[in-house]
Amino acid sequence: MSYLIALFNLKADADPAAYEAWARSTDLPTVRALPSIGGFDLFRLNQVRGSDQAPPYQYIEIIRIDDADGFRGDVATDTMRRVAAEFRAFADNPLFVACDRIEP
Repeated sequence: MSYLIALFNLKADADPAAYEAWARSTDLPTVRALPSIGGFDLFRLNQVRGSDQAPPYQYIEIIRIDDADGFRGDVATDTMRRVAAEFRAFADNPLFVACDRIEP
């Protein structure tokens, strides 16, 4: 099992409430319904612990990919291309990191 983590800030002209409403109504349910996905969570980052400093990113997405080959096919659909384009309209230069969980 692998994960895809997206770290990002919203574009300066993006409304956080509009982004979060879109994420709840479109992004989260669409990606969670993909056959290759085992989970998808979105987090709003609030603080850097032990500091008055703001986090370097506003949001983090964590996507659990149960089928890597299936995922490649799932994201190539017209629906996912549309969702990705809508995401890019909100997100300012997101950083996508692929990773594997270290199992206990």
